[in-house]
Amino acid sequence: MSEPQAPAARTAARPAALADAAAPSLDDIAALAEAAFAALPDKFRKLAGEVVFRVDEFPSEEVLDELEIEDPFDLTGLYQGVDLARRSVFGPSPEPARIFLYRRPILDEWAERGDVTLAELVAHVLTHEIGHHFGLSDSDIDAIEAAD
Repeated sequence: MSEPQAPAARTAARPAALADAAAPSLDDIAALAEAAFAALPDKFRKLAGEVVFRVDEFPSEEVLDELEIEDPFDLTGLYQGVDLARRSVFGPSPEPARIFLYRRPILDEWAERGDVTLAELVAHVLTHEIGHHFGLSDSDIDAIEAAD
């Protein structure tokens, strides 16, 4: 039977174990987003329609410039498209709506917070961006979240 390790010995062993751990990949984040979307109520998913989901490492320089964001870690997700509230049958056919999730900023926030699982954070970012697809503003979404 082995002796229990002193706290310092356990701490020293942890980094070695973590050294072989891989950070969640783009595909891992996409799988979490797919699971989060599948867990939404049917009515919500149907109303979302044909939204394209994409996971990238970071937002592009063009996106950061357009939004006047200097630090790419400040943007975890983005909705691009004509939201459902502004679409019209008389208007031109809109480009497909897209929701981007940004892997590195999501992982950074997850590591900094430490109070949510990665799946919960991905679901939160995805749901927030779907709210924009429905025509909700950040303040509308914040009010809904505060009411929960």
